[in-house]
Amino acid sequence: MRTRPSARLLLLDQFGCVLLFKFVFRSGALAGSQYWATPGGGLEEGETFEAAALRELREETGLHAERVGASIGSRSFDLRLPDGETVWAEEQFFAVSTERGAISDSGWTDLEREVMADHHWWSAEELRDTAEIVFPDGIAELMESAAAQPALPFAVRR
Repeated sequence: MRTRPSARLLLLDQFGCVLLFKFVFRSGALAGSQYWATPGGGLEEGETFEAAALRELREETGLHAERVGASIGSRSFDLRLPDGETVWAEEQFFAVSTERGAISDSGWTDLEREVMADHHWWSAEELRDTAEIVFPDGIAELMESAAAQPALPFAVRR
């Protein structure tokens, strides 16, 4: 089984809410699945986790940041991709703050346009109370850990 390293973003707004995308799969190996997850994705050849986090931030939200701080968490697990391949996912999470505003889909791939059905800024309380499937598990605790950091990198629209 191949390993798929990925960078994921905890994008926190001025109210302490985190941006999640709703993924809805209507076809393929994941047909019928739906869940909420952080922006992010796999590393490209030769890319660091930090560089991938910055690239994914731009591509999936239209926001730009100069840097990301140190990873605030990680997880590893078996992941089934939309094409049916199962990989060993190794994810690193990075926190970035921003002002809440419109999200740009101009950098989305065709697959992202097909499966990313919605986005929402979630509070930790909403996440603890929801019956929806949300990844990663324990995201509210990650949010609290990120919020406790003295100065998160800031993302802006360009």
